[in-house]
Amino acid sequence: MTPFSIAGAGRTLRDGSTTSVELVEQVLERSSMVEAQVHAYLTLDSEGIVRAAREADQALATGNDRGPLHGIPIALKDNMTTRGMETTAGSRILAGYIPPYDATVVSRLRAAGALITGKTNLDEFAMGSSTENSAFGPTRNPWNTDRVPGGSSGGSAAAVAARMAFGALGSDTGGSIRQPASLCGVVGCKPTYGAVSRYGLIAFASSLDQIGPLTHTVEDATLLLDAVSGHDPLDATSYPGALVPSGERLGRGLEGVRVGVAADIGGVEGVEPDVESSFARIVAGMEGAGAKLVDVSLPSTAEGLSAYYLIAPAECSANLARFDGVRYGLRVEGTTTEDMMSRTRAEGFGPEVTRRVLLGTFALSAGYHEAFYGQAQRVRTLILREFARAYEQCDVVVSPTSPTTAFALGDRTDDPLSMYVSDVFTIPSNLAGHPSISVPVGTDRNHLPIGFQVMAPALEEAVMFQVAEAVEALAGFDTTVPFDPEFGLRGGVR
Repeated sequence: MTPFSIAGAGRTLRDGSTTSVELVEQVLERSSMVEAQVHAYLTLDSEGIVRAAREADQALATGNDRGPLHGIPIALKDNMTTRGMETTAGSRILAGYIPPYDATVVSRLRAAGALITGKTNLDEFAMGSSTENSAFGPTRNPWNTDRVPGGSSGGSAAAVAARMAFGALGSDTGGSIRQPASLCGVVGCKPTYGAVSRYGLIAFASSLDQIGPLTHTVEDATLLLDAVSGHDPLDATSYPGALVPSGERLGRGLEGVRVGVAADIGGVEGVEPDVESSFARIVAGMEGAGAKLVDVSLPSTAEGLSAYYLIAPAECSANLARFDGVRYGLRVEGTTTEDMMSRTRAEGFGPEVTRRVLLGTFALSAGYHEAFYGQAQRVRTLILREFARAYEQCDVVVSPTSPTTAFALGDRTDDPLSMYVSDVFTIPSNLAGHPSISVPVGTDRNHLPIGFQVMAPALEEAVMFQVAEAVEALAGFDTTVPFDPEFGLRGGVR
């Protein structure tokens, strides 16, 4: 069988031992077996991807090799506009919306020769940590279909974990790539804010959102990230300078690398024992491999969760004001224009989106703006300063990705605060705008994956990937989901 990695599949394409059509057939066969159980996709473009694969094979045969992603099946989170393909952001209010243009990341994937498998499920407008908030039903974790895949990029993580795509793009506002990567046992990276264009990404919180890759290996993540990153004049927040290739430092190991360990990051209690022991094992292995461990302090990250859940809802309340039933998407008729807008939003938005819009609108209202939104932004500044001081002493900072492994479907839907705590380790990187990555490093006693997070200063993706690759080698984790070839994925503890 073709190696299930972007780099491995690329090698077999170029040595003639496989074709893009065969890669697509592999993905579609796998999808036919498990998609009904996992529900990773909202749209699976079976016919379109087969046509694109034939074109990719013809191009390669004539010497037109577009690079590492040429002929490789890649999935897209369904909050990235895709020309001619329904794009819903997991919401009823956008059901049936067909964009007339591609997001910049989609254009860049097409230019790189990637094959778009389809659009993956997500928490509505990327608001959630379990992919249970989708208007089109939840996604299930391929490692255990009774568990959540994490969120909001749960569909992308599950598609990669279940081998229904060789890689995927997700978006990360407070951990929405890294947390599902951790829970599904794949690699997930949030790049530096501005390194990847947000043009065509349906906005949740504009100062926090960032697009990034989910893959089986760290090397694959560098290939996918480099294909979509770089300045875009269509995005006013796009970084205008040159970016160092993400994989430039791969293979250098950990000798002499300063690794910051912050016992106070997130200020969280209740980290599961298996997560703690896995984290400690990898940190000890890093020291044994030549890394220098440094104790650093990030006390203000304890307030990061509270700050995030004021900043993000405030920005989402402004961004989602455009969904009013007038220009596109759902429209519910009313007796007046105001009544029509009210009815449309009431029927089009789910409970979590409504909750966050109301919270954000309140935080921005007269008399409360400075007390809530203003104070949250000051906390954000403190976190930035503490990270800056920490990176004077170390090259990267490490932590668990999630305080727990995948929890049961329905466990936290009635308790938003317990759901929000899922992102306590990942939120600080979004508030700071820094890159971070989750690498799978083991499983807990229930055979559910555990992730290890590596954080780095802004624009230092290369050193982050260097360390992540070394962690990957130390862990020796097999990302292959347990699979019964006759019955597909098996629910319950494996």
